[in-house]
Amino acid sequence: MRLDAREGGFAAAFDRLVSDRRESANDITAGVTAILADVRENGDAALARLTSRFDRIDLDSAGWEIPAEERREALRSLDPALREALETAAARIRAYHEKQRPEDRDEVDAAGVRMGARWTAVESAGLYVPGGLASYPSSVLMNAIPARVAGVQRLTMTTPTPDGRLNPLVLAAAEIAGVDQIFRIGGAQAVAALAYGTARVPAVDVVVGPGNAWVAEAKRQLYGTVGIDMVAGPSEILVVADARNDPEWIAADLLSQAEHDATAQSILFTDDHGFADAVAAAVDRQLAQLATEETARRSWTNYGAIIVFADLAETPPYIDRLAPEHLALAIDDPDALFAQVRHAGSVFLGRHTPEAVGDYVGGPNHVLPTGRRARFSSGLSVLDFMKRTSFLACTPASLGVIGPAAVQLARAEGLPAHARSVAIRLES
Repeated sequence: MRLDAREGGFAAAFDRLVSDRRESANDITAGVTAILADVRENGDAALARLTSRFDRIDLDSAGWEIPAEERREALRSLDPALREALETAAARIRAYHEKQRPEDRDEVDAAGVRMGARWTAVESAGLYVPGGLASYPSSVLMNAIPARVAGVQRLTMTTPTPDGRLNPLVLAAAEIAGVDQIFRIGGAQAVAALAYGTARVPAVDVVVGPGNAWVAEAKRQLYGTVGIDMVAGPSEILVVADARNDPEWIAADLLSQAEHDATAQSILFTDDHGFADAVAAAVDRQLAQLATEETARRSWTNYGAIIVFADLAETPPYIDRLAPEHLALAIDDPDALFAQVRHAGSVFLGRHTPEAVGDYVGGPNHVLPTGRRARFSSGLSVLDFMKRTSFLACTPASLGVIGPAAVQLARAEGLPAHARSVAIRLES
């Protein structure tokens, strides 16, 4: 899609871009519901049957869990440079997330009432890791490390191993991140096992991690039975770039997300038609060189967009309407534009901050809201694995100060037992 903000019809065309739904069009709700019910009723028997059907492996023969020694061996066998890269990423992710830990609060106000809040981690968390093509060790680190920083006691991971295939990098990342257990289970059935628990798979309090449409739908349906990080859709990036950039750099940034999925979306905002043409040409050249060309080309052809504005200062309202998962500001003064943006999952400031560095070693989490959900949600953090418990303590004197107002409000609401539980103390 090529648009010019100064031309007639732009508003309607931009509306269509914003409202376009790229999630799977297939109605899988009923199928997921049936799988969840099967696992809830039949436990491990359902898991074994569904794993045999979808992944073509016998769990009893292959082993339900991946032994700890196999994970340690995967780490030991890594190429030294690759191991160093994983450990560098883990250290930076851990350092960033340690600063997210909230502080408890305990204070006495002017009425003499003690109040505050105490933060505690959930006891257990489940990490879903895709198998096959979308199997990313970086996502293991991004999901598991915040849980460990929060203080989660038990971290259980599930990952499908279709035809017995397993990415050793995923095992190595799990070992670095401190995962306790790994089960050879995938799909909606794995999310159900983590939420409900079975004889073999322990139930958890929170389920996090990426997955296909079936996994996302399972998480959506199970929210309330278990906590979830988010319901994520196809990846997306919005790059704001002026003509002072190298068009090859910007093309590479756009393709870094297009190669994720055929329904991923890459959008460029610029203020120069010549630069827009140069980026489009660079995308075409680079596509032919990618091993992921087929996926990236479908994404770019079907969902890519280049929009030219008279001035990039006009873009913040349009950025907010898209509420992109990733926002790259490749301009001279990115902070000035960033200050005007309300909705974005994560922002990459300046010409030398490609989004891809954030996927691996930047530090901030790469698990981010998609599909305009950045309007009301945030990326994965330590807080997703913690909960806040408030507390209150009154003395006879402080209850005498605030209690009469509570009695009045309770009576006004027609709740005499509420009023009496306060008044009886005041009367004494």
